[in-house]
Amino acid sequence: MSEFLQFLISGLTVGFIYGAVALGFTVIYNASHVVNFAQGEFVMLGGMFTVFGISLGLPYLVAAILAIALTALIGVLLYEFAIRPARGAPVFALIIITIGASILIRGLAQVAFGTSFFSLPSLAGDTPINIAGAVAQPQSIVVVVGTLAMVGLLALMMRRTMIGKALIAASNDLVASQLVGINVRMIVAMSFAISAVLAAVAGILITPISLVSYDIGVLLALKAFAAVMLGGMGKPAGALIGGILVGVGEAMTAGYISTDYKDAAAFVIILVVLCAFPNGLFGSEHHERV
Repeated sequence: MSEFLQFLISGLTVGFIYGAVALGFTVIYNASHVVNFAQGEFVMLGGMFTVFGISLGLPYLVAAILAIALTALIGVLLYEFAIRPARGAPVFALIIITIGASILIRGLAQVAFGTSFFSLPSLAGDTPINIAGAVAQPQSIVVVVGTLAMVGLLALMMRRTMIGKALIAASNDLVASQLVGINVRMIVAMSFAISAVLAAVAGILITPISLVSYDIGVLLALKAFAAVMLGGMGKPAGALIGGILVGVGEAMTAGYISTDYKDAAAFVIILVVLCAFPNGLFGSEHHERV
């Protein structure tokens, strides 16, 4: 039982991170119908910028805030200089653009930060917590609480602020939103900034546990995308639950089968589920009148 609980704790920790990154996918997709495969690089930048800021002598909190702000700025620049000029292009072309942006960001990060792995101090100390025979790192609790806080703040923003309501309107109909006076360009740019903030915070939270290097974003983006598809494209709650399911499935595969198959577990899960639920676990069928 303690062994199962240990794998479950590990799976939940990484699953909440996948969920946070997957939320960024849904925010952008809902506002612009773009699937942003550079999302994983935002996670890497959040961790890297924080490490770099601390190395310059900045306090942890200041370095983290600057890292989040810089990552959000890069998210907006990605929209303004790569996505917006290609508006009206086929979905496949936009996906290729985001993949190209991911490669560019990763290459620049390699030049700027090198190929080494970096870590951050734990935000909650290093004394392990015993839970029914299993051991949890305090930072794992921080990851779960921090991700849930981000989800809560995002939901509050969507329901109680004008920007949030404009994002919801844009997700339903971009043209109608523009006709009623919503600045669609600003709203879509804001969605890229919000998704970058979510990813950057996730990167800061996970770096004390898993370390950060210039190339960690590739697998993170793929697994978060699997989580999005599992939960249902465009469904924020589904993205979080999908991330948790992918993380737990990955941990159980590594623990009970082999670590060699850990990275493949996410894609096996998504293939099996989508055979039964083509729109994801929480997606609804789309009907189009012709």
